[in-house]
Amino acid sequence: MAKFKEAEARLFKGVCMHCNSKNPLKASKCRKCGKVDKIRRKRRKKTATAG
Repeated sequence: MAKFKEAEARLFKGVCMHCNSKNPLKASKCRKCGKVDKIRRKRRKKTATAG
C-alpha cells in the first residue's frame, strides 16, 4: 500500500481504545495501560482520486 517500508511501519500499527497509545499490530495488551483486548488497527487516510 505505501510506497516505502518506513511508511508501511507507520500505517500498520495498533492503537489502544482506552489510552490511545500506539502498539505493535500483534499486541494482545496495551504497552502503556495494560488493558487486554482493547487494541484496534490504526485508521488509514483514503487517497484522493483524480477527477
